[in-house]
Amino acid sequence: MAKNRNFQVSATPATVLAHLLAVAVATLVLVWLLKLREGVAFSSGNKQKIFNLHPLLMVIGFILIAGEAIMVHKSIPAKREALKTIHLILHLIALLLGILGITAVFKFHNERHIPNVYTLHSWLGISTISLFGLQWVFAFFSFVFPQTNSTARSSYHPWHVFVGSAVFFLAICTAEAGLVERFIFLGLQKGQEALVVNFTGLLIFLFAVCVGLSVVLPRGF
Repeated sequence: MAKNRNFQVSATPATVLAHLLAVAVATLVLVWLLKLREGVAFSSGNKQKIFNLHPLLMVIGFILIAGEAIMVHKSIPAKREALKTIHLILHLIALLLGILGITAVFKFHNERHIPNVYTLHSWLGISTISLFGLQWVFAFFSFVFPQTNSTARSSYHPWHVFVGSAVFFLAICTAEAGLVERFIFLGLQKGQEALVVNFTGLLIFLFAVCVGLSVVLPRGF
């Protein structure tokens, strides 16, 4: 009789690929906004620069950093307490940059006299940043200060992982909806910018898949 064998795949390949995809996404976003668009600025006579700050901060500042925060436990060979601290700080950075990114698009709309929060993308975005903030607050008071008892933390931890993953993938859906919306608003059909926007959306999706795999697969070290 043939012996049963267990084939266990570690999170390392998915995590490494996610890091590479993060670099690729960041590069494409910078090329798109700095080379093919007018650049970025929080205050400018060229209102397009103010808008461009929104995708820059939401993709690089929010999604990529949040994804890296999720993968910390599989990326860095450090003690649990150190990983928990890095995880918390990276999520806080992502949250703050996400809030700044939303502030930029509200500023753009107000200065151009465009209505706010009227598209599916905007509804998803407000929902995402709100849930992300609540998730961070609950985690802080559960795991950091004041810590709940060990039994309560153990019970809450699976929900923390599930809700965190759900909010992250909601952020991915929001980003994809935003790229489609921007593609339509700019009237893109063919050309370099259309390719950059489409490839950005594709690589963001692949990044999310790799982040998800890094969560469910065991550590490789």
